[in-house]
Amino acid sequence: MAAATAAAGAAAAVSLLACYLLLHRDGAKLPWVGPTTRSSRSSGRRTRRKGLVEAIGNTPLIRINSLSDATGCEILGKAEFLNPGGSVKDRVAVKIIEEALESGDLLCGGTVTEGSAGSTAISLAIVAPAYGCKCHVVIPDDAAIEKSQIIEALGATVERVRPVSITHRDHFVNIARRRALEANKSAAAQRESRYKETNGSAHVNTRIMHSKITASKGESNKALTNCSANSEIQYNGKCDHDSDSKGGFFADQFENMANYRAHYEWTGPEIWQQSKGTLHAFVAAAGTGGTIAGVSRYLKEKNTNIKCFLMDPPGSGLFNKVTRGVMYTKEEAEGKRLKNPFDTITEGIGINRVTKNFMMAELDGAYRGTDREAVEMSRFLLKNDGLFVGSSSAMNCVGAVRVAQDLGPGHTIVTILCDSGMRHLSKFFNDQYLANHGLTPTATGLEFLD
Repeated sequence: MAAATAAAGAAAAVSLLACYLLLHRDGAKLPWVGPTTRSSRSSGRRTRRKGLVEAIGNTPLIRINSLSDATGCEILGKAEFLNPGGSVKDRVAVKIIEEALESGDLLCGGTVTEGSAGSTAISLAIVAPAYGCKCHVVIPDDAAIEKSQIIEALGATVERVRPVSITHRDHFVNIARRRALEANKSAAAQRESRYKETNGSAHVNTRIMHSKITASKGESNKALTNCSANSEIQYNGKCDHDSDSKGGFFADQFENMANYRAHYEWTGPEIWQQSKGTLHAFVAAAGTGGTIAGVSRYLKEKNTNIKCFLMDPPGSGLFNKVTRGVMYTKEEAEGKRLKNPFDTITEGIGINRVTKNFMMAELDGAYRGTDREAVEMSRFLLKNDGLFVGSSSAMNCVGAVRVAQDLGPGHTIVTILCDSGMRHLSKFFNDQYLANHGLTPTATGLEFLD
């Protein structure tokens, strides 16, 4: 069955790619499809793009026919799974790395570290080499195995660790932070040793050494950065790969505001332009909070009447935060637990703390979904639309239907199709895994949302 599902998924992906090409050829015929721009990147469509980075973004906004017909609303999905790295996180990877290079926190040839359940790690592993950098990922070992396999195949270093609370020093995010610090210490030690050899001195003033390292970073990035008129970094392939370590940089996707800015400056404007400003609502789940924060704030600035909603998976505390102003009950506090704060089949969404990125969100309300709803929705979309989406995308579509039911027919609702089902085969699309968790899909329609 797993093989059959994978084959069906591959066929669906091919079908969607064909739809993507058709939408771009005949886009002017559809009201929600048209030329888009990124304010800090190239304007208009291009028949040829320079390198992988310029291929990221400008994903189509597609009508989800089955859900639209069933609700009487126009339910549109931003097809982020068509990015080169296969997810919405490609945008975040680009923004984080560009800002780090511009600031000098990351050197060309340096190592980007991150703690990720999968999609951000994959995007960083793809994008980092485009800027002459390496990637080191720490991933919880309960994430779908194919995610770590993909990251390793992309050439990144992968550490799989047991899942624990964020308050634990060995949480995958905290380990990733340490790996960056270790890389920086190693770089400093190598530079100090090289300085001693060059100057023949047994004693090196650490303050002088630090200033020289800082100056080296600045000079390296001046050489790296070749800004065009729109201030975009262009890596020219001439990175200085000498024997010295170039140090590390912790991407910190949860708290790094480059995450939010990627969607405020990029995804949000695309949605506004592609929908021609006709949307009535936006709904999405949150993990780091960057997508929902950036998109909601941008859309609200364009039209305060647009309603923005959170869709929260089982066990996450964000629903309570948005609807009641309380993050979680005392019993659910992450600091009281050593294991995962909740157990859900969805990956990459849901959290029991408020991140800096999520704080920027402007929301009108929240919905709570279940694992069964996400599983059933994914099968419904595959059967009726040929859409082979992952768990977070399925949960977002559950949210879109909930919003449509509340607003009533005649409204336009946009959500995010974060990634495809390709990286969810071992769990979310594994019949035996679902059966073991009592989640075997049985619905024939949308009755699971009644």
